[in-house]
Amino acid sequence: MLKNIQEWVILMIIVSFMVIIGNWIGYEVMPLESLPGIIVLASISLLGLIIHRAVPYKGIPSIAYIGILAFILSMPAVPGSEKIVEWTGKVNLLAIATPILAYAGISIGRSWTDFAKLGWKTVIVGMFVLLGTFLGSAIVAEIILRMQGII
Repeated sequence: MLKNIQEWVILMIIVSFMVIIGNWIGYEVMPLESLPGIIVLASISLLGLIIHRAVPYKGIPSIAYIGILAFILSMPAVPGSEKIVEWTGKVNLLAIATPILAYAGISIGRSWTDFAKLGWKTVIVGMFVLLGTFLGSAIVAEIILRMQGII
């Protein structure tokens, strides 16, 4: 388990660095300003992964432990939750999502043989899913922006 924790820490450091850069360039939040929030988010993620590994029942995914832990730590009744919410509020969600999606793309790219076994139909379905998601998001954004009078 120690080897897993070491790998997770290295991964958290790499992703945190990318999030800091993305938050700085994309949303003009200075690195030192977003650093406490990124440390909190990485720590919660790491602790959730450790809990998942330590609990004998594996029916619950690690993201559930991370989400429950984050929920508990951000509740107003928990001491220090105001600071946690303040710090994490300075980290933009899209700055977090970008390196995570890049990592997912790399992991898929590492297993092209498995992906190729799924066949050409999977690629076509995947393209339609991506196209539908993009168009659906664009339509919803257009409707909301017109309702608000922004466009």
